Amino acid sequence: MNLLKSTGIIGGMTLISRIFGFVRDMMLSRLLGGSAMGDAWQIAFQLPNIFRRLFAEGAFSAAFVPLFNRHVNADGSRDEAGAQRFANETLAVFVPVLLVFSALMMAVMPWAIWLIDDFGQGGRTTDTSIALARIAFPYLALISVMTLFGAMLNSISRFAAVAFAPVLMNLCMIGAMLLGIWQGQGGNAERIAYLLAWSVTTAGVLQLLWLYWHARRAGFHLALLRPRLTPQVRQLGVLILPAVFGAGIYQISRFLDLFFLGRLEEGSFVFLALADRLNQLPLGIIGIALGTAILPALSRFIAQDDAGGAQRVQSNAIELGLLLTVPAAVGLYCAAQPLVSAFYFGGKFDQADVTATAAVVAMLVLGLPAYVMVKVLTPGFFARRDTKTPVYTAGAALVINLAGNLALIPLLGVAGLALAGSIAAWANCAMLYWVLHRRGHFTIEPDLLVRIGRILLSAAAMGAAIWYLAPLGAAYYGAGALARVGSILALVGVGAFVYFALAWLTGAIDRSKIAMLTRRQNPKAE
Repeated sequence: MNLLKSTGIIGGMTLISRIFGFVRDMMLSRLLGGSAMGDAWQIAFQLPNIFRRLFAEGAFSAAFVPLFNRHVNADGSRDEAGAQRFANETLAVFVPVLLVFSALMMAVMPWAIWLIDDFGQGGRTTDTSIALARIAFPYLALISVMTLFGAMLNSISRFAAVAFAPVLMNLCMIGAMLLGIWQGQGGNAERIAYLLAWSVTTAGVLQLLWLYWHARRAGFHLALLRPRLTPQVRQLGVLILPAVFGAGIYQISRFLDLFFLGRLEEGSFVFLALADRLNQLPLGIIGIALGTAILPALSRFIAQDDAGGAQRVQSNAIELGLLLTVPAAVGLYCAAQPLVSAFYFGGKFDQADVTATAAVVAMLVLGLPAYVMVKVLTPGFFARRDTKTPVYTAGAALVINLAGNLALIPLLGVAGLALAGSIAAWANCAMLYWVLHRRGHFTIEPDLLVRIGRILLSAAAMGAAIWYLAPLGAAYYGAGALARVGSILALVGVGAFVYFALAWLTGAIDRSKIAMLTRRQNPKAE
């Protein structure tokens, strides 16, 4: 597997999605601002997406890919009949479960909003907030079926179609807001929120059709059969249930975040969501891309009992991940205020909203390298069909996160919630590595440690440059569009130049390894 190329494909498509996501959130901030309607929309949007992450980025793919890879040969060819049968059997059980769960959640939606909203005391339990959540929630069933198609395509290393699918979501939401403005409802926040909710479900339909078409092009002919618990489906269930519980722990953490946000000032949901957009740019491009790209390769190496190959893949992924995420975290921390102002300031999003969101950004990105490393380390367990260990580490991280929320939110508000999550992410990362190391599956070698030290040194120099230069452009970050673009490009450009120049000179960038990663290799030789 060409790790750099695979990561580049996924990361490049994710970058396109994130760019459209920025456009979406820039429009959202100006149309809804840090208001009660903005909070209501964020709750409606986040509820199905919390459950989506349970499948799309968690348990289902982690359990399905290793089993599906039994039907995929080392050269990328596959057992057509076996792969087709397993996919159809899984789909037959998957769809009814999703439909029943979605129907139940929509029925209990008033109580779900009431629970999040400080037991109805936060002022967010309204007919509008409940209606928005019900309109958007069918997205869960649609996107989860899409996950099956995506997992099949990822298993045969066809990453581009899956990575492009989120672009459709952002285009639908942007289109909904443009429609509201065109209809003369630009100042009507409630109308905009309803259009956005309908656009989410519409996007789910389009994304499902998009990946279904690509799955058929890849030779998969899926059909909805009568549900049967075949031996392969039962084996998938045995693997997925612990993974669902483990990913569920993470989702419990997200629900706890919603619970705490419902007890904070108006706009807190908006501030965290917009801050997370900046945090998710490098996380999605690098972390999710690396984690997705290395799982099939790790599964094949482990199936071939090639421990050295598995070690190299994971070591290369960690080095590449840190090379890109450490400077991203430092840069976002040092330039939080300019970036938030340049992207979001205007319309209903005022300077007080900018300050609150920038504080959240600074606390979130402290955990950015850890979030990415979790994405890289977890496939080391999933590829060995160990879905239980990440459950234990995620559970411990949940306890740490809860304790952090209780201690830090009274001191820092919504920024304290972000800081607690960063601390928990580092704890989870440390526990995952410790277990892999203790079992002899992965070890950070001295050469990698030296290179990480050089990465940190280069990033520190970049941070100092940004910290010094950022105040010089203060008059431009909230000015006209050209002034904002020019000032941010100048700030980011100087920081990137300082970092990559030092990384190259100090050897933080391993030139021979980059050359090795760009060569197409077969699994035996990688």
